[in-house]
Amino acid sequence: MNSEEKKNKRKTGSRGEDIACEFISKLGYEIIERNYQFGHGEIDIIAKNGETLVFIEVKFRKNLEFGPPELAITQGKQKQIKRVASAYLWEKDIKDQLCRIDVIAILKFPNQKPQINHIINAF
Repeated sequence: MNSEEKKNKRKTGSRGEDIACEFISKLGYEIIERNYQFGHGEIDIIAKNGETLVFIEVKFRKNLEFGPPELAITQGKQKQIKRVASAYLWEKDIKDQLCRIDVIAILKFPNQKPQINHIINAF
């Protein structure tokens, strides 16, 4: 992947994360952090939903060429997200905290509203 393709992928990902943040904010979530990185892994959004800390993976697609966005979250990706979430709790010295991992899958066809699938406690 060349640098131009990486830049476009990052731009598309940011657009999906913006849509996801707007969506969960309307549901009353408080955004704590975006793009938390640890090692080679990243969590797109960390938010609070009431007393629960929520780690959110966002998948955004503009077409179904490679299937629905939620199918892009492999077992390996799930393990990586769990590792990064654990690292976040350790780094911030957070103990005795209710946590969960959500997935927000967004499909946005041209000239249409985004279709959002919010999978609560996905894995």
